[in-house]
Amino acid sequence: MTPDKLVEELTKAGSGSLKSVVLYGSAAAGDHAGKNSDYNVLVIAEELGVETLNAFSKTATAWAKAGNPAPLLFTQERLKQATDVFPIELLDIRECHKILYGDDVVSDLEIGTENLRLQIEHELRGSLIKLRQAYLLTGGKSKAVADLMVESLSTFLVLFRASLRLFADEIPQKKFQALEKLGAHLSFDPSVFQTVQQLKDGTKKAKSCDVETLFNTYLTTIECVIDAVDAEIHKGVKS
Repeated sequence: MTPDKLVEELTKAGSGSLKSVVLYGSAAAGDHAGKNSDYNVLVIAEELGVETLNAFSKTATAWAKAGNPAPLLFTQERLKQATDVFPIELLDIRECHKILYGDDVVSDLEIGTENLRLQIEHELRGSLIKLRQAYLLTGGKSKAVADLMVESLSTFLVLFRASLRLFADEIPQKKFQALEKLGAHLSFDPSVFQTVQQLKDGTKKAKSCDVETLFNTYLTTIECVIDAVDAEIHKGVKS
């Protein structure tokens, strides 16, 4: 299902409740990798009670079966109220989006960044904990470990791009450009993530890599970023 088809189906199902559909993420940033990427959409409705959710359910299920995350649902008022809680996501959406239907409800969002550092660290630490938990279940098998890195890559690239906001004013839209810039600020080698991306897009095979060493480097580089974010938080507290 394409984004245009999604809009068509949501419009039919929405019975006047649908106010806006916003494409964000890699597709909006020009960073979409075809079949290896998904589409992220924000849906704004007049209200989001059970009746509206039921109306959107069939379309959302087909969208998810096509390999995409379920639409992110908000009313316009609750979107405004969420700007201090989800600064990572909403800053990214505000800066890079495409309106597929209705009004542009994100360009003028006032997003407080007072919680940005804590959200970045919370998300990074939580994702690292989940990564280690998932590794325990791989039994150290190379294919399973490679798949684990591939599956987690997008999450960490998004969080690294958010982390760059703590060290630079201008943030590249494309995730690997942001990664390179973050690496320059924090003095780490981003090549491990480029290798995982090659595994993801099929230009490199797991059996051609030392997967255990790759995973160890993946872990330690993530820890490097977390430590730098943590130091930035404490620096901010002291000042």
